Amino acid sequence: MTRKMKSAYELAMERLEKTSGPAKKLSDEQRAEIAHIEKVYEARLAETRLDFDQRMGSAASVADLEELQQQLSQRVSALELERDQKKEAIWEKA
Repeated sequence: MTRKMKSAYELAMERLEKTSGPAKKLSDEQRAEIAHIEKVYEARLAETRLDFDQRMGSAASVADLEELQQQLSQRVSALELERDQKKEAIWEKA
C-alpha cells in the first residue's frame, strides 16, 4: 500500500479542523446574501470616501483637514464593522 504525501494546505486544514471543528459550508442562498452585503457596503464605503474627499478639498485649515480625516477613518471603521457583523451572522447560521 502506497501512501500519498499530503500537501501543506491539506495538513493545515487538518490542524484547523482539530482546533475549530469542521469547516462550515454555506448554501447558495447564504453565499448570495454575503455577496449582496459586500456590494452594498462597497458602495456605501465608496460614497463615504467621495463625500469626505469633497469636504477635504474645501477644508479651511490643516486642523480642519485632520478632523475630516479622523471622521472618515471612524466612519469607514464603523461601516466595515457593520458589514462584518452582518456577514458573521450569516456564517453563524451555517
